[in-house]
Amino acid sequence: MQQDNQPQNENKQQLPAIVINSQYIKDFSLEIPYAPEIFKEIKKNPDVNVNVDVNARPLEENYFNVDLVFTINGDTENKKFFIIELTYSAVVQLNIPQEHIEPVLMIEIPRMLFPFARQIITTSLTEAGLPPFMLNPIDFAAMYNAKKQSVHGKN
Repeated sequence: MQQDNQPQNENKQQLPAIVINSQYIKDFSLEIPYAPEIFKEIKKNPDVNVNVDVNARPLEENYFNVDLVFTINGDTENKKFFIIELTYSAVVQLNIPQEHIEPVLMIEIPRMLFPFARQIITTSLTEAGLPPFMLNPIDFAAMYNAKKQSVHGKN
């Protein structure tokens, strides 16, 4: 008879804290409203306005859907050059204490998804014949903290 001095729960395999089960493009749109004439009119790089948002919702126990939402507008001196909208999403499983779930969903998961979303945006704009454009890294912690402060400031 073999003696097992290990507690039973140590025999169970420890689950990873974060598991990204799938990543996908939930919504994508690229519009160049004045093409092809606008390409002749471009004299300098467009003014680019980038808006980013993060949304998360529970799916089932320990599973969540996280959306990284981009709206990017490129404007010339007198016309809209391009509009790109991307919602890049992931289904994640979190095996962490309850008090850490919100920050992980709103900071860490977007940080992990960002390089993939940035590649989609960059490639799409280049394939559309637009000048090369690379999104700068985003401080998701600062975004999260600003959002939390604006919510607490309204109460």
